[in-house]
Amino acid sequence: MGTVIIFALVTLLALIGTITAFKNKNPMGIIFGLITLGVFGWFTVMTVIHSGYPGTI
Repeated sequence: MGTVIIFALVTLLALIGTITAFKNKNPMGIIFGLITLGVFGWFTVMTVIHSGYPGTI
């Protein structure tokens, strides 16, 4: 369950960073933000599907 929470927090922070990069018109920030959002978003979704939320014992 801890892994889901950590992945979800990183995903939310990546989303906030990407939005901020769009507002500041920062291309490198947009690129890295979208990559991070995609990777950690995928990890979050797949961890929830595989382990469930809350985690099974």
